[in-house]
Amino acid sequence: MTHAHVLSELTYDLIDALDWWWAKETYPRQSKSLAFQHAVDDIHYLQARPTDEEMLELYALYKQGTQDPPFAVAVRPGALDILGKAKLGAWQKIVDEGVTPEQAQETYAVLVDSLKVKYGFAR
Repeated sequence: MTHAHVLSELTYDLIDALDWWWAKETYPRQSKSLAFQHAVDDIHYLQARPTDEEMLELYALYKQGTQDPPFAVAVRPGALDILGKAKLGAWQKIVDEGVTPEQAQETYAVLVDSLKVKYGFAR
């Protein structure tokens, strides 16, 4: 391996690190409502697993509610990552509907409350 090749790889690593840092600095995390924080904790104590559709909706609302990272800079799934594509598609749908982070947090909390009734809840 030549010095130029090693330097080139180090340069690309540095660029990747700076891109990550820039995204964190440019897009600060969304503040979270108390109801949203409780819902995020409560989802782990359901007595049964929600359906795949419910899980995708939860994922999309969580990602939109936290904006970490924002949709525009989120990593895209690979060609064979079927689950990743489904998750990104669910999030894309929320973004296309114009749901704000605050609305996503509120909807997430309401959805978790309905799932607690549907599947049972024990902490």
